[in-house]
Amino acid sequence: MKNSEITGLSQEELVVRIAEEKENLVKLKFAHTISAIENPTRIKKVRRDIARLNTEVTKRKAESATSETK
Repeated sequence: MKNSEITGLSQEELVVRIAEEKENLVKLKFAHTISAIENPTRIKKVRRDIARLNTEVTKRKAESATSETK
């Protein structure tokens, strides 16, 4: 997922997307534990996507907090 796609999402969409990606990560890890998945770098990619989504949520919270104090 590209950063431009992430910034285009609303706050609610970000929260839903984080939940979906976390669920996907659990499934990938489980599948990899049972038998090696074809492309284990997918786990790394999903973790990074979750981090990017969380970073955007944190950034928006910080922006809203600074705009409220002004």
